[in-house]
Amino acid sequence: MTGAPADPGESGPVSGHMLAGHTLTGHTLAGHMLTEDTLLGGRVRLRQPRDGLRAGLDAVMLAAAVPARPGERVLEAGCGSGAAFLCLAARVPGLRVTAVERDPVLAALARANAEANGLADRVEVLAGDIGDPALAHALAASARFDHAFANPPYWPGGTPPPADRRRAAVQEGEARLADWARFLAAPLAWRGTLALVLPAARLDAGLRALGDSGCGGPLVVPLWPRDALPAKRVLLRAVRGGRGPSRLAPGIALHRPGGGWTKAAAAILDAGAAIPEPA
Repeated sequence: MTGAPADPGESGPVSGHMLAGHTLTGHTLAGHMLTEDTLLGGRVRLRQPRDGLRAGLDAVMLAAAVPARPGERVLEAGCGSGAAFLCLAARVPGLRVTAVERDPVLAALARANAEANGLADRVEVLAGDIGDPALAHALAASARFDHAFANPPYWPGGTPPPADRRRAAVQEGEARLADWARFLAAPLAWRGTLALVLPAARLDAGLRALGDSGCGGPLVVPLWPRDALPAKRVLLRAVRGGRGPSRLAPGIALHRPGGGWTKAAAAILDAGAAIPEPA
C-alpha cells in the first residue's frame, strides 16, 4: 500500500476564492517561512507555515459541522495553526475554545492567530499530546465541553509523506483513530457532540471509534467533489450517550461541472454557514 493518495482541493490548500494569501517576506516562526491567508471570505486571518500540510477545505467543513451555540465551550484536538476553531468562532459568537496541539511551533502560531482575530480572551491553546494521560485527566476534570472536534491523522499505514509536519498530520502514529475519539469524548458533557472529518475510505473505522468512545446516533455527511462522483471525504458527528441509529445526510457536492463552488459549498466556504441539519 502506498501513502495517502493525492487529493487536490480536499485536504491541502484550497484554490480559488476560499483561501487567498501571500508569503510574508521576512516573517518566520522557529525558522519556518509563513504565509498569511484568509478564510470565510476574509472574515478569518490565518498565518501558517508555507511548507507542509496547510489548512484547506477539511478544516472549514469540520468547523461547519459543529452545532455550537453562543456561549458554549468547545474542544479541538490537533488544531494545527488554528484554522478550524477560528472558522467556528467566526460563525458562533461568544464561544470558549480549548485547543490541543502537540507541535509547540504550531501551538504558538495558533495562539498568535487567535490574538490576530480578536479571540485571545476566549481561546486557550495547550501544547500537548492526546496520548498524555495527565492532559486527558486534566481536561476531563475541568468544566465539561459542549462540543469536541478534530481532523485527526487518518492513514494507518503505507509510505508516509516526507515532510515531518505533513506526516504528523495525515499518518497515524502511536495514537490511533480510536484514541482520538476517546480523548475527545472523555471531557464531553452528556449529549455533547463529537465531530470528525475523515477520508471516505475510513468511514467504518470512524463510526467504530465514535461508538467505542461512548458517542452514538452518528450523522454521516458525504462530501462529493462533484455530482455523481464518489465522496472523498465524510463528516461524522455523534452524541455523547446517543443511542439512535446512524443517519445519512443528503451531503454536499463541492464543485460545479464547469468549475467553481456549488451554491451549497460557497455558503459554507465563503459565507461561513453551518452544515445544513437534516430534517
